[in-house]
Amino acid sequence: MKQPLAYRMRPESLDDILGQSHILGKNKFLTKMIENQTISSMIFFGPPGTGKTTLAMVIANMLKQPYELLNAVTSNKKDLEGVIMGAKMHGSLIVIIDEVHRLNKDKQDILLPHLEDGSIILLGATTANPYHSINNAIRSRCHLVEIKPLSLDDIKIAINRALTSPKGLKGKYRINDDALDCLARLCGGDLRFALNKLEIAAYNTDTDNVINIENIQNVCQKANTTLDKDEDGHYDAVSALQKSIRGSDVDASLYYLARLIAYEDLDSIERRLLVTAYEDIGLANPAAVDRTYNAIQSARMVGFPEAIIPLGFAVCDLALSPKSKSSCKAIQEAVALVNEQNFPIPEYLRLTPVGLNDEDKYDYDRPDLWNKIQYLPTLIKDMKFYKPNYNSGPYELSLIKNYEQLQKIKRTNHLNDLKKK
Repeated sequence: MKQPLAYRMRPESLDDILGQSHILGKNKFLTKMIENQTISSMIFFGPPGTGKTTLAMVIANMLKQPYELLNAVTSNKKDLEGVIMGAKMHGSLIVIIDEVHRLNKDKQDILLPHLEDGSIILLGATTANPYHSINNAIRSRCHLVEIKPLSLDDIKIAINRALTSPKGLKGKYRINDDALDCLARLCGGDLRFALNKLEIAAYNTDTDNVINIENIQNVCQKANTTLDKDEDGHYDAVSALQKSIRGSDVDASLYYLARLIAYEDLDSIERRLLVTAYEDIGLANPAAVDRTYNAIQSARMVGFPEAIIPLGFAVCDLALSPKSKSSCKAIQEAVALVNEQNFPIPEYLRLTPVGLNDEDKYDYDRPDLWNKIQYLPTLIKDMKFYKPNYNSGPYELSLIKNYEQLQKIKRTNHLNDLKKK
């Protein structure tokens, strides 16, 4: 069976690897290590299709050291034990592990002592952020190396190489400039994606064997994205959505919403929009908070693709609304205080106060007294959690006006005296 074009075009030397100028090239640390015939355990992290596993294999080959290629999901304990036996035979063994962030604790426990003594050199590859996804014990024994997305120029170079290489399409096909630009843009920095689509497009050309933009659009109707619900690209898009709304950039907000819509990830959209509405808009425009909830319910009712309409409405509404984090900050401060210390609730506020005279009890029939009573515990009676936001919308400004009037009233915990007035 013929191997895919992306597999056949895997680089075999550092000179064939595109991009990554921050770690490869003259006087860069990875190049220097290979020149000095030394290597240490490393974890390569970055988007899919940027050459993480390929780089690990090139390093092993250039060092002329034996290596084993494993996958953290599919490899079992027996595979790891075989690797350890191989390390003992060779004295040292490079182990390349794909999806290393999925290495479970049992497998980690098997590897750790051998990473510690250097009998196994781990070269891990992951699309996840290792600072969040890699166990501390593994991470502390490895150098973390970011592999960056390939530029448009890098992708174009790789496509042209694949067209002419004896390992690739052997010069049988050509590609128009507009088709080349289109494919480079659509792949999103993922070279594997670009080469897979190139191969299919090539086999669907007319008799002239020229790949045109129609060929590319036929096999690639939607741009590739590194977004994965289980990986960091997903969380980055979610984070960027909220920050864009908070920054009142409606165009960026719509873009990041579209990134999540591309995977029809309504659950993440729903959670993030609701949190953003209450946290960042809040009292500045509570009606927008309610409209966001209604828009989400509407999106769930109609489903995709029509769900994008109410979601887009909500994002525009939130991004263009005045902002206020005052209610969010207020409850966060209150929670922080409770976590530090608990203060006794005044007896007259308790559900069933014991031993209080009737005149010292809370009076349910005296609404004229309610805003004159001290409600905070005495030790913190003057503490303020709510900080007015004077740059807010008209609704919160009206609340602030009422708040300032209430602050002029002297509150007391002497209910007996209060009732006599």
